[in-house]
Amino acid sequence: MTRIALLPSSYPPSLGGVEEMTRHLALSLVNAGDQVEVWTCQPDDATPETAEIRDGLVVRRLPMPLPATNWSAVRRTATTGARTLLSLRSAVAAFRPDLLHVQCFGPNGAYATALSRVSGVPLVITLHGETLMDDADIFVTSRVLRAALRKGIRNAAAVTACSAFTLADAEERFGLARGRGTVIPNGVDLDGGGGAGGGCTRTGPLTGTGERPYILGLGRVVEKKGFDLLLAAYAAMDPGLRTTDLVIAGAGPALGGLQERAAALGVADHVHFPGRLSRPEVAEAMAGATLFVMPSRLEPFGIVVLEAWRAGTAVVATDRGGAPEFVHSGRDGVLVDPFDTAGFAAALEMLLADPAKRKAIARAGHQRVQSFGWPVIADRYRRLYSVVTGARGRRTGLPGGAHSAHQGESFR
Repeated sequence: MTRIALLPSSYPPSLGGVEEMTRHLALSLVNAGDQVEVWTCQPDDATPETAEIRDGLVVRRLPMPLPATNWSAVRRTATTGARTLLSLRSAVAAFRPDLLHVQCFGPNGAYATALSRVSGVPLVITLHGETLMDDADIFVTSRVLRAALRKGIRNAAAVTACSAFTLADAEERFGLARGRGTVIPNGVDLDGGGGAGGGCTRTGPLTGTGERPYILGLGRVVEKKGFDLLLAAYAAMDPGLRTTDLVIAGAGPALGGLQERAAALGVADHVHFPGRLSRPEVAEAMAGATLFVMPSRLEPFGIVVLEAWRAGTAVVATDRGGAPEFVHSGRDGVLVDPFDTAGFAAALEMLLADPAKRKAIARAGHQRVQSFGWPVIADRYRRLYSVVTGARGRRTGLPGGAHSAHQGESFR
């Protein structure tokens, strides 16, 4: 039994991939016999800290202002940030974790690094592509956050990432020694209904397509997700082979431009933008789609692929990023260069024209997704934890995971 303090960048009820991943990891760890608390950022770092029980887990939310060089940020960090670090030290004393595990490095990672140094509790950092896919490119614009990640990696007992692609970025830009990181892929709830669409439940028809079959794209509607490239490929298809509508579900700043582009390409009558979907709606849309397409300009992993596999839907995915590490093109999906409009269109035409091929790919994906269930992924983390806590025990002369308090008893 290991006592784990998970420190994600955000946590439910906030919506998003990291929030859902951390929740499922925490619950899987508890089901395996470990004890877990979640210590995360307040969405507004001016809000006082709070604590609650959610899904049977202690969840502490603390203000974590990002250290910066301007005077107001320095002052806020020196006051609010110092109080947060004191609170975290108190949480360590109460919960007595064997390790601190950061999910998605941000201000949470900076505070976890400082906490590890002052408490002696080993640090594990998991990168989910935040260095590559942040909408504001924060790791490009923030010198302080870049330095914090470098320091965190230097001090971490272990660094993992969702893909070798993501690890390579940490090696090239943030000082991770080559060969030191470990790939542990993202997981999916095999029994649950989607999550990638996020957002509030929408009213009205799910897709707007009526009885027409549809190709589905799903995610944040931002440039990096490549929905404009999907739209261009859809418009470039032979009209005689374009036997489906196109649904692009999600919200974001690029939505208006996509709608205008669909009109300019002459396909607006067959392209639908239903907005954000609730998790049940994501599962329904995935299951109803003829094809699911992830057209990202680059994608560190691609949880939406796992969700499409779970739904039994054939997948077309970008070949830029982490997807080629787990999608076997022609077997359980089809990889495309999203910038090759003609080739992208031809892949869509081929799958729409060949139901047998499409169904075979869907079946293979549905079988493959079993190896990404959360109990499997959590077990990989548990084996890593065993190495980290074992090394700690050898250094201190204490057995790893020797604490005896019950799950949640440190909550006040």
